[in-house]
Amino acid sequence: MSKIHHRYHKERIWLIFVPDQNLYPMPEGERSFLSSIPGFRYSGGEMFFLIAGPCVVENERIPLQIAEKIDRITRELEIPFIFKASYRKANRSSKDSFEGIGDIRALEVLRRVKEELDIPVLTDIHSPEEASMAAGYTDLLQIPAFLCRQTDLLLAAARTGKPVNIKKGQFMAPEAMRFAVEKVRGAGNPQVLLTERGTTFGYEDLVVDFRGIPLMQGFDVPVVIDCTHSLQRPNQPSGVTGGRPELIGLIARAAVAAGADGIFIETHPDPSSALSDGANMLRLDHLKELLIMLKKIKKSIT
Repeated sequence: MSKIHHRYHKERIWLIFVPDQNLYPMPEGERSFLSSIPGFRYSGGEMFFLIAGPCVVENERIPLQIAEKIDRITRELEIPFIFKASYRKANRSSKDSFEGIGDIRALEVLRRVKEELDIPVLTDIHSPEEASMAAGYTDLLQIPAFLCRQTDLLLAAARTGKPVNIKKGQFMAPEAMRFAVEKVRGAGNPQVLLTERGTTFGYEDLVVDFRGIPLMQGFDVPVVIDCTHSLQRPNQPSGVTGGRPELIGLIARAAVAAGADGIFIETHPDPSSALSDGANMLRLDHLKELLIMLKKIKKSIT
């Protein structure tokens, strides 16, 4: 049976709906690959894991600065952490938008983060040719939401032997993501994660359907909620995607309460100066407070 927990905080009452955790039980064996990711402090499903970092490698300094701070916070809070940054942004609204500092230069920055901090690193790829190149520098590969149906891209990522995080397309039903999972597994790679990042609602908005968490967990994969891209406001007349960062905490709290295995957050010391997706980023100084709250929610439902 599902149940409702009452939580009191500063004279406010939180009602947290807790789904039946046995609705779509995921065998621990399907999660076990997480424990084998180099540097990943994962010890089972008792605590959610965090995928976080800047949207893109802006220079050689900021990624390491962000990674060091998140690493300190997550070690203190005992939350498993994967650092995320794109080495290049191929999907931009405007031709004038920042794309990157150069592929190899950016990948070398990610390798430095990985080696100096001993933490796993994730980056996204955009074509089959990029898969083996990016795999040589990182621990996980990510398939962007707009490309989640591209068979050749999924197969190329799978064949690297790296875990593959597939972001659910804004146009995709949760149930349809099983075909993307089957493509990766069919190539001999059982290491698959799925990430919900919102569903198109009209032309300039996204909504999150939390029913997708147990539905996609039914494919025996860890399910992550992207709490920042889910709040984007696409297709703005300015050519720059907008966002609602003040709602990041809301999406994250609901995700943990609904049983998500992981939380995805793009963060930056100064989102207003970020070179990509600053409008929907969490300010880095606010991350620890949010994670403390999420950890309390997780402990209350397990």
